Amino acid sequence: MLFCWRVPGTKRHFDAIVIGAGQAGPSLAGRLSAAGMQVAVIERKLFGGTCVNTGCIPTKTMIASAYAAQLARRAAGYGVSAGPIAVDMKAVKKRKDEISGKSRTGIESWLRGMKNCTVFTGQARFESAREVRTGDDALTADRIFLNVGGRASVGGIEGVDQVSYLTNSSMMDVDFLPEHLVVVGGSYIGVEFAQMFRRFGSEVTIVERGERLVGHEDEDVSRSISEILEAEGIRIRTGANCLRLERDGSGVRVHVNCASGEPEIRGSHVLLAIGRRPNTDDLGLDRAGVETDERGYIRVNDRLETNVEGIWALGDCNGRGAFTHTSYNDFEIVAGNLLDDETRRVTDRIPAYAIYTDPPLGRAGMTEHEVRAAGRRALIGTRPMSKVGRAVEKGESQGFMKILVDAESQHILGASILGVGGDEAIHCILDTMYAGAPFEVLKRAVHIHPTVCELIPTVLGELKPLS
Repeated sequence: MLFCWRVPGTKRHFDAIVIGAGQAGPSLAGRLSAAGMQVAVIERKLFGGTCVNTGCIPTKTMIASAYAAQLARRAAGYGVSAGPIAVDMKAVKKRKDEISGKSRTGIESWLRGMKNCTVFTGQARFESAREVRTGDDALTADRIFLNVGGRASVGGIEGVDQVSYLTNSSMMDVDFLPEHLVVVGGSYIGVEFAQMFRRFGSEVTIVERGERLVGHEDEDVSRSISEILEAEGIRIRTGANCLRLERDGSGVRVHVNCASGEPEIRGSHVLLAIGRRPNTDDLGLDRAGVETDERGYIRVNDRLETNVEGIWALGDCNGRGAFTHTSYNDFEIVAGNLLDDETRRVTDRIPAYAIYTDPPLGRAGMTEHEVRAAGRRALIGTRPMSKVGRAVEKGESQGFMKILVDAESQHILGASILGVGGDEAIHCILDTMYAGAPFEVLKRAVHIHPTVCELIPTVLGELKPLS
């Protein structure tokens, strides 16, 4: 095997430069190098990006620990005696670190051992549209791919600079149990951490500016998620449209100014889960002439090309998706168009994602609200999870299924499955949508019993006009 070794302080030309070793970057480097290109990969911090280090892998590992604790508490309901339940946060963190670390080192080792690939560590900044500097090294290439990801946004709250706060990233260093965790932000990240730490044993309060949790979802989904969290003892304060943070001894005071309830909440720790921002402000994009929008996201077309020929943006930094699976699909789109003579586009992608509360929410396509707003003539089918045998058998029957179908084309428009296995069952619907098949195909499918998926054809057999 031939490998590319670098001499510090040199100026070198490559066929391609990949900035960022998140979900899309390493796979793209692998395809480009396998095609015989000399590739430079630049990573300034942790290989694997958000998913591996502060997102999917570590948080879902912690959620698994929290689920184990909750299941142990409920053991008597299954006829099992588990005894006193205690959570060792240092052990929880150790397990998380080991699983996350294995993924991170695996990606770095793969890249460093990749034929035709040279790895640079450090901050990358454009000198021009074809030249990037990292440390003492100046690199040039005719193709440059940006996969720089994003980070937590903490602006817009009065007093944020006066208190100590946590973000999804710094939560990964927590090896203790907060006495009272106040989660500011009731969307996807916020509700996952809230339930997780409540199950570990913390007192938890969610503070949300909007009128309901997970406001991008339909009202029935938001309502059910709120009921699930409140049943576990999580306090929820919505309509907190005048937030202010203030130091309170070793803790924090959150002024919420809600229409009802106490005007302030005192907590030992505060987690800010109010949104994300792209890591584009220190790349020198202006020197390359690359355009961004008002939030800093890099503007791209349907092929993920920027306004500058020869520069692409993939993953969270392009604002076209905020998930690991969309980032990886960005890699597939770019590689397919460049190397496989395919025509692949971002707009071919069906929106799909999950919220990893327990039970989880699996989502695909349009929401009911979006269908109504679009004026589509549609059919709808619903079923509570309390009527899904598999959920009842497992003792986890919270939530419901909802599927929307176009009344004219008979194609599935979207679905929400909030319930045990919902993050997996949603793929039955998603695959049918990608196949472009009418709902009757899935309706006539014979699924294994007992499963959650077997009730999807039943729901499709009970469709009614959306009033």
